[in-house]
Amino acid sequence: MSHVKSFSRRIHSSFEAGIATGLCALLLLQPLPASAAKKKKIPPSTQLQSDERILHALNRFTFGPRPGDIDRVRQIGLDRWFDQQLHPAKIDDSALDARLDSFPAMKLQQAELLHRYPSPQVLRQVMDGRLPMPTDPVEAAIYRDGIARYQQAKAKQDAAQKSAEMAKNDPQSMNKADDDQVTAFPGDRVDPATPAMSAHEEQLYSGLEAIKIVNLPPEQRMQRILSMTPAELAVFRRSLTPAELAAAGEGLTPQQREILMALGGGPRLVGSEVLATRLIRDVYSERQLEAVMTDFWLNHFNVYIRKNQNEPYLLPAYERDTIRPHALGKFEDLLVTTAKSPAMLLYLDNAQSIGPNSIAATRGARARALMPANPAAKGRPQGLNENYARELMELHTLGVNGGYTQADVTQVARVFTGWTVEPLRNGEFQFEERRHEPGTKTVLGTQIHEGGEREGLQVLHMLATSPATAKFVSRKLAIRFVSDDPPQSLIDAMSAAWLASNGDIATVLRTMFDAPEFWSQQVYRAKMKTPLEFVVSSLRASNADVTNPLPLVNALDRLGMPLYGMQTPNGYSWLAEPWVSTGALVNRMNFSITLAGERVGGTYIDWTSLLAASPAQVKPAAMDDTTSSASAKESQLEKLLLGQPASEQTRSTVLNQIDSQATQQEAEKQFGIRTRDVEPMGAILNAAAPAQPPRPPVDREAATMAGLLLGSPEFQRR
Repeated sequence: MSHVKSFSRRIHSSFEAGIATGLCALLLLQPLPASAAKKKKIPPSTQLQSDERILHALNRFTFGPRPGDIDRVRQIGLDRWFDQQLHPAKIDDSALDARLDSFPAMKLQQAELLHRYPSPQVLRQVMDGRLPMPTDPVEAAIYRDGIARYQQAKAKQDAAQKSAEMAKNDPQSMNKADDDQVTAFPGDRVDPATPAMSAHEEQLYSGLEAIKIVNLPPEQRMQRILSMTPAELAVFRRSLTPAELAAAGEGLTPQQREILMALGGGPRLVGSEVLATRLIRDVYSERQLEAVMTDFWLNHFNVYIRKNQNEPYLLPAYERDTIRPHALGKFEDLLVTTAKSPAMLLYLDNAQSIGPNSIAATRGARARALMPANPAAKGRPQGLNENYARELMELHTLGVNGGYTQADVTQVARVFTGWTVEPLRNGEFQFEERRHEPGTKTVLGTQIHEGGEREGLQVLHMLATSPATAKFVSRKLAIRFVSDDPPQSLIDAMSAAWLASNGDIATVLRTMFDAPEFWSQQVYRAKMKTPLEFVVSSLRASNADVTNPLPLVNALDRLGMPLYGMQTPNGYSWLAEPWVSTGALVNRMNFSITLAGERVGGTYIDWTSLLAASPAQVKPAAMDDTTSSASAKESQLEKLLLGQPASEQTRSTVLNQIDSQATQQEAEKQFGIRTRDVEPMGAILNAAAPAQPPRPPVDREAATMAGLLLGSPEFQRR
């Protein structure tokens, strides 16, 4: 119990008034419900019934119910609803598409995205003369600004390295080195080779003159900005406040806003939109099972966004073209597309793997023998890389106990030599025969005869259809959807369905949906939400209007689960243990109160309208009007956010804190995320939000109660 006492002290310190001690401590004190019995069938008497079944399905197969979802599912029937979710192409998702129209870059094909908003590698190729500067004036402006930023960053890096060398050789030289440094203003990305502007020239792009440019009609404003040199752009940008920068984006088309953001850094634009669009899809897609399964497979086939400078540019196609179309299809198709994905090939280093006896290796060895000190050869791939082969078997298919050996890893690595990526101006998959290891390989006791790219497809087929893969992935699905310790009988049934259907994912999910183990009372509310599930379900339950998702992306970082942020290939855990700690629960409570009080920039919740649309509760007897009004409102919020009554401990804690002004203030102090915290992208994105009618004043009482309920044990579990 010492961890609970420590936890209580931490909560008191965090909130000062101690308002959330009870709610958060309850989650530690009350263990998650035990998993269903592993060896025996669940008797019908312990099965979920009526609306509990609907709520259970919505909590497991979606990112959480929205207001009215239970009624809608009840109306069409749970079985029919699930069948619809298994066939997402038949579900109208036009409302989501309208929101995603604000991010046209995310619809570009990979080569076009790399060309339009160049990565650092593309910029280096232009600077070296290997690629021409674009002739399109808009693209040329983006490239000029990007090159200036790159050169300025390189100059800083070189200066830092020089200072370090001077300090090493002569510590007294540090003072002189400091005097020689040129101070750079925040946001200044001036090419060091660009002559300094005169005071008069700088005045033309700063202060009131910059505001005059912002106030121009949209087309004139855009043309004026595009005509600036990189140095002028730097002065213009740093002279604007976040509000003025947002005004610079007003009236522009979505593509023009992206151009404006790209002039502040193409990689930042791409990286921000990758994260923003993924979050928006999870919140607003009507194809919720597809969204949940896309999230599952993105975690199963994990790729880290910061692996290299090009990875963010590869993620839009990875999610859109590789994962999502196959999320409910055949596992083998999904496995092949991930194996050929540039995002995966670069993340797990297979793109640089070369067969030891390949043509490329032989010629490379001869070249090194002739010119052993050739600096041009530095950094070039020179040998076999086993990273992808190992993770393919350990994490993607067979599992760590799947019966393979280190010799199998080496042989699979030889099979996949030559599976690489074109030069990153295009960044597409290619099979390069000259890098491929010749000869016959033996994988899991099966001979793989020499056949170039076909060797890899043969191995992927073997792995996808293996009983070990069926068992490993079925168990992982059961952990995600059922419980942290799923019944073996359920895993066996799902594995059998996998093998009988040749790895049809929808069939495996239908088997799980039809299994009595899934509907057991023992697994109801038994899963702890991950931070992503917690944030998205909070937004859905409160019917939030997200006009700028970047503060929410920032919140996920604070909660310990940044999107595409898992560095190791095993992905984030679906188990409760990594997410249940004192600090994590404090952060969740702070976030939920901040969100409910409309203190997360770019997100709005209309509690007045939500309460007006939900059924009113009967006024309790023997209560004065003030108490009964608050109690009725709290009961409405329980039904709205939880879908069921809260425990007496939760209800008592919430009602005791409705008048506490310290609650919201302290939560915002600890977890406030405003639009200006994610500038400049956030400010310009704000300009993309459609004009909103006047919003009613925030119901602070409802917001406080809702925030506490969203942070309660009942909402943390799904």
